[in-house]
Amino acid sequence: MIQMEDAGEQEVGAPEKGCGNWSNQEIAQHPVITQPGLGETTMTVTTIMQTGGDWNTSLFNVCGDVPTCLMGAFVPCCLDLSLAHQYGECLCLPLLPGSTLAMRVGMRERFKIRGSVCEDWVTVYCCYPLAVCQMIREMKRRLKCQMYTVSTALQSS
Repeated sequence: MIQMEDAGEQEVGAPEKGCGNWSNQEIAQHPVITQPGLGETTMTVTTIMQTGGDWNTSLFNVCGDVPTCLMGAFVPCCLDLSLAHQYGECLCLPLLPGSTLAMRVGMRERFKIRGSVCEDWVTVYCCYPLAVCQMIREMKRRLKCQMYTVSTALQSS
């Protein structure tokens, strides 16, 4: 079924240019620049973070990180601000009552550290500077993570 028109020839019911079957003349006018791939390429990024167990350092390990312990001894409130920043919280958080206890409980839950809320309360309210120093040391060690990037290509069959 071919109809002749003044503007040119076109098959009735044939797809328009770029919509499907092309003639040999049209293919010659549109060379292939790139070859289609075998499939989609996906990229996966995996982060491995240490979790579980006890605190990495004891409460009284003051020589483990001397600059942190000096800050904890002389300006523990500044160290608490640094802890809130490293933990991903607002810098105003340490101004709220009970915020250090909340961060300690949250840190213990996030990293799956053994302990209880009662132990956290006694540690924070009886040994505040030592508790903040221990939490900073823990954040430094636990947040050292290993990242792996894997690229995969799906093959079509």
